[in-house]
Amino acid sequence: MDLSEIAKKLGLSESKNLVRKASELRRLCDVQFDSSIIGVGEVCKAIICLEIAATRFQVIFDRQAAIRLSGMSEKAYNRSFNLLQNSLGVKAKLDIRELGIQFGCVRLIPFVKNGLSSYKERFLASLPASRRTTADFTRPVFTAVAFYLCAKKHKLKIDKLKLIEVCGTSESEFKCVSTSMKDLCHDIFGISKEKKDPREVKGNRDLLDVLPEKRKFEDGGYLSDDGEEAQFIPWTFAGIELFIRG
Repeated sequence: MDLSEIAKKLGLSESKNLVRKASELRRLCDVQFDSSIIGVGEVCKAIICLEIAATRFQVIFDRQAAIRLSGMSEKAYNRSFNLLQNSLGVKAKLDIRELGIQFGCVRLIPFVKNGLSSYKERFLASLPASRRTTADFTRPVFTAVAFYLCAKKHKLKIDKLKLIEVCGTSESEFKCVSTSMKDLCHDIFGISKEKKDPREVKGNRDLLDVLPEKRKFEDGGYLSDDGEEAQFIPWTFAGIELFIRG
């Protein structure tokens, strides 16, 4: 099925720039890797590229209609979306205010901002000075986890699976970032039973492991805004990788 035809079925054909961007993403997929290896067929690939493009252009995307068109279950589609997005290295932006509105928890916004700010500060304190200025906290999983932990602290129910879907991450990465935030920001999130000093965490070599090789695109590198590949050095901290621009 042609991408323009799929876009028409999803009500996106009027946005020429969106369709053009989706076409670029699909071509990039074809050039960089074989999507069938990760279980993503041609139709599903086109649909996912359209969704990624719609997110970038802030165009409303009917995911339920997309799932039906893909012929997959919701769980399978979400898994394919996350795999393809990670393989492409596309970083989706996640706005705290939009999360607050979407999940009906607007009053959490200042708490989430404060929590994220403190987490970044304490995390950076555990990195070598030479790497602090290049650390990248822009991945949406950080915002999503902070939002979720703040909601739990204020005894507000949040659909965790939906939040994971919105930020385009995996349950395992979400859990790892959650553990790291609770360890470093016990006083803010108030969930972890035992408070850990960032300086003590720094001393544990298992929590901060420098990998010598730069992350290549096919291994999950990121694209810059102009479409060129940006190289990142992955640092493993508390079980998660914080990508640092090389």
